[in-house]
Amino acid sequence: MSIRYANLLCAAGLCVALSGCMSTLSGDSYSREEARRVQTVEYGQIVALRPVVLEGTKTPIGTIAGAAIGGIAGSAVGQGKGADIAAVVGAVAGGIAGSSVEEAATRSQGVEITVKTQRGDTIAIVQQASAQDDFKVGDTVRLLSSGGTTRVSR
Repeated sequence: MSIRYANLLCAAGLCVALSGCMSTLSGDSYSREEARRVQTVEYGQIVALRPVVLEGTKTPIGTIAGAAIGGIAGSAVGQGKGADIAAVVGAVAGGIAGSSVEEAATRSQGVEITVKTQRGDTIAIVQQASAQDDFKVGDTVRLLSSGGTTRVSR
């Protein structure tokens, strides 16, 4: 196996490994920093539900990985200056494609939950849709708030 193909496989492996670092925005998922943090609890009743799409992440990881793969693949085309030009074109195209792939791969289904609180306020919270949360209009739910973040749970 040539060094070029070994580099291509290495870059592809890096992309797969990094895709496992995605976080979730569902109501039942907490970051490590949120653990053991005091939260304010309020109760309310769901008055409306609406499916939404949560945009995927747009970090430099997808762009860089795509550019690396595209550059390596492009450099395998032709010889001399032709290979150099193909490497640059491949890197640019790969970077654009990598960014798009990352955003699409991390996009998820969400739900906008409109709640009438016990205090009488009507608020809306968007969170990632979760199989465990089969919310219905009329359900009584808990609103957990801490540090500017609020989640809806049972």
